[in-house]
Amino acid sequence: MSASDEFDSVRIFDTTLRDGEQSPRTSFTTEEKREIAAALDELGVSVIEAGFPVNSDAEFEAVSNIAESTDTTVCGLARVVEKDIQAAIDSGVGMIHTFVSTSDVQIEDSMHATREEVKQRAVEAVEMATDSGAEVMFSPMDATRTEESFLVEVIEAVDEVGVDWINIPDTCGVATPRRFGDLIEVVAEHTDAGIDVHTHDDFGLAGANALAGVEAGADQMQVSVNGIGERAGNAALEEVVMAAESLYDADTGVDTTKITEVSRMVEQASDIAVPPNKPVVGRNAFSHESGIHAAGVIENSDTFEPGVMTPEMVGATRELVMGKHTGTHSVRQRLTDAGFDPTESQVRAVTRRVKDAGAEGRVTMSDVRRFAREEGVAEMEEDPEEEREQEARV
Repeated sequence: MSASDEFDSVRIFDTTLRDGEQSPRTSFTTEEKREIAAALDELGVSVIEAGFPVNSDAEFEAVSNIAESTDTTVCGLARVVEKDIQAAIDSGVGMIHTFVSTSDVQIEDSMHATREEVKQRAVEAVEMATDSGAEVMFSPMDATRTEESFLVEVIEAVDEVGVDWINIPDTCGVATPRRFGDLIEVVAEHTDAGIDVHTHDDFGLAGANALAGVEAGADQMQVSVNGIGERAGNAALEEVVMAAESLYDADTGVDTTKITEVSRMVEQASDIAVPPNKPVVGRNAFSHESGIHAAGVIENSDTFEPGVMTPEMVGATRELVMGKHTGTHSVRQRLTDAGFDPTESQVRAVTRRVKDAGAEGRVTMSDVRRFAREEGVAEMEEDPEEEREQEARV
């Protein structure tokens, strides 16, 4: 690995309230947007993209309110259209993110325009936005399907009129890490602006592509909580932040201990369930049922967990799950935690019953206690509050 593959820090641009809300069948209420924005503010992201101010009166109000009430830089989205830029200016955001399609397929079949018209609109929009005094980001939409020479031409044009950020969006999720990194290196040769990346997850590569972009010189990653967004979604905040912090030892500015809490909030508001096997925030992320794995984790959690990322780092807890794969080490630990003092033969007896019950369905801590009592395991008096916590963890 060369030195260029490493980075010391990266900014986090959160688009949960904009691209995340564009998830099919997802719509946040104004109050939900405010609550999520407040949580993101506390989380410590660099930018909160609060919405599309021109979209509606309600959207304008929500963006304005978030801009007034948060310490984090708030961004408003705008097409390269005068009324969009003006709405973003009027909303009081600190950053205006304007975009236009640059791939031929979108220029011809979506915009029904020409390349020259696209470039002219981009320059005019950036000029109008910069004149307002706001920080300005420009996105050549569908950059990864844009002819490289034209992409460079547009980037150089907006660079000349003072754009602050160039965002390179993999709008349709067709990039691969090596190719995306190469593209970011090309972009860096043609702009003095900060470079931002926005990756989509159509092939499950959004997080890898975002990190590849930063390895290649990008300064900022656009993400959403739980990876929600258009189609298969965006790079997931929790995944790229923890990868940057734990695998690259880089500073993201994010308070990672709040990640699980924010994930649960967005899960409820978006009505998009977090899969159990979702990295970092899924309920299985730090759970163990297999006897070998559980035994190792009880001895040293680094044996069957990443080691550089612990549940405590993301505000989660480790679980030893009872089921047909459970071994004696896990059962002994759970019995001890529950206030029992089993013999080795009793541990083996309870383990057999747990395995048998697990083959038929879910095993709860209540089941484990019942098995222990039926096997005559000695029981110490337990604090009712601890008992409730045990049940909740299981």
